[in-house]
Amino acid sequence: MAIKKQFLKSKPVCKVTFTVPAEEAKKVAVVGSFNEWNEKATPLKKLKNGSFKGTVDLEAGNSYEFRYLVDGNYVNEEAADAFAWSDFAGADNSVLNL
Repeated sequence: MAIKKQFLKSKPVCKVTFTVPAEEAKKVAVVGSFNEWNEKATPLKKLKNGSFKGTVDLEAGNSYEFRYLVDGNYVNEEAADAFAWSDFAGADNSVLNL
């Protein structure tokens, strides 16, 4: 899994690209504090190499908690900037610092 951050010079926005290698998966989405944990808000697109990819514009200067939803199962990003415990989920969430 991977996260790529591209900060824009013209405005306080960071383009964040999420890539999840999940050849066997049917559906992958990224859910988090930036989309109110809505699994339909940010689906990732399956590429020919079997990975899923998507880009989200997020306000710079903030931290966001997120997880991947792979065929209904929550998965953390191993390369996250940090991890934060969630009492609601009973597990750690990945954290993205921009």
